[in-house]
Amino acid sequence: MKKFTTLHSSEPTFTVSELNRQIQQLLEASLPWILVEGELSNLAKPSSGHWYFSLKDDRAQIRCAMFKGKNMAVKFKPKDGDLVRLRARVTFYGARGDCQLMVESMEAAGEGALQAAFERLKNQLQAEGLFDPTRKKALPTRPERVAIITSAKGAAVRDMVIAFKRRFPLTELTILPTLVQGEGAATNIRQQLERADVSGHFDAIIVGRGGGSLEDLWSFNDEALARAIYQAKTPIVSAVGHEVDFTIADFVADVRAATPTAAAELLSPDVRNLEQQIAHFEHLFTRRFEQTLQQHQQRLDFITQRIRHPKERIEQQQNRLDQSTKRLSQAILSQLAQRQVRESHLQQRLKQANPNAKVVAHQERIERLQQRLNQALGQTLNQKQQRFAQTIEKLDLVSPLNILSRGYAIASKDKQVIRSCRDVSEGDDINIRVADGTLKCLVKETS
Repeated sequence: MKKFTTLHSSEPTFTVSELNRQIQQLLEASLPWILVEGELSNLAKPSSGHWYFSLKDDRAQIRCAMFKGKNMAVKFKPKDGDLVRLRARVTFYGARGDCQLMVESMEAAGEGALQAAFERLKNQLQAEGLFDPTRKKALPTRPERVAIITSAKGAAVRDMVIAFKRRFPLTELTILPTLVQGEGAATNIRQQLERADVSGHFDAIIVGRGGGSLEDLWSFNDEALARAIYQAKTPIVSAVGHEVDFTIADFVADVRAATPTAAAELLSPDVRNLEQQIAHFEHLFTRRFEQTLQQHQQRLDFITQRIRHPKERIEQQQNRLDQSTKRLSQAILSQLAQRQVRESHLQQRLKQANPNAKVVAHQERIERLQQRLNQALGQTLNQKQQRFAQTIEKLDLVSPLNILSRGYAIASKDKQVIRSCRDVSEGDDINIRVADGTLKCLVKETS
């Protein structure tokens, strides 16, 4: 038997454990944390809560482990065949000589990448002010012409057309067919949008489609489309997917509708409400017309009554002339009589100009006025006393103290009168005012 010998006696000799430990140190030092994508297979979920699986592509695979404390943060339920992206650390299990990945986090590979791109673009456009609510345009109350940019064969366009016909069939709808997913869809949507906006023909534009995955809706997360919506002069409603779906177009558009049907309802007034408004305005118009007609009829009757025959007007003027002549004669005679009376009066005043007669007359007048003043003061004092007594009687009738003297009481809490048992609770402190004082009480029970 030949003995195994090394070629060079100076070369180190490793045990298997030492070799595996060296491999582990080299791997973990050179690849501390990595991102790796692949397909799940052989996924096992034992009762311990840990996950064990393999990650593979078309040419290789590697074992993986994800402990319970980490896999609880995974936002979806992974299964064999899923394409995932892992953040993991390369480890080497020396006991078996196996290389494996110790997984820190897991996300769906396609959706995760799209979501990250979505967040980046959203943050960029928001920082530029494309989502600013102050620059959003108001929707017209009753648009006459609406453009719908969507797939001509999808359920979304059918739902919007049905909603418009049901609510307000007079709206002129123009369907601008476009791709809504796949290669070239974003460009196609943007071109149709610019075409509708530049025409100036439409009062509002709807851009949308039915629901789908993030990848299906990706055409509405295009940056060029977002800037076209922002620069449009026509009010734009974004109606992409379902209520839980959000796209960049939703944030940039003037209004975001939860569904395509909701977008149609936003831009179409309810015909029943319009009929009620028309009936109301018709009633108001009829009423005002009747009032105006009555006013003009009354005015016509008044004018008709004022119209007279010329002969009648001449007779009326002649009567007025006769009356004026008569009044003039009477005025002259009256002035003459007044002058004669005044002259006689002045003569009498001249005779009565003696100061002694004036003094006596003034003293008599003063006495008469003094008597009248005393009588007036007595009457006024009696009236005031009677009114005061009546007021005292009325006040006494409505006085709370008078009511309390008859056995009633006033209960209050926190200076507020208690009017119902619902105003207090068991254990409350209340005050009870009676005729001769106040009682402080504790509420033990209400019924």
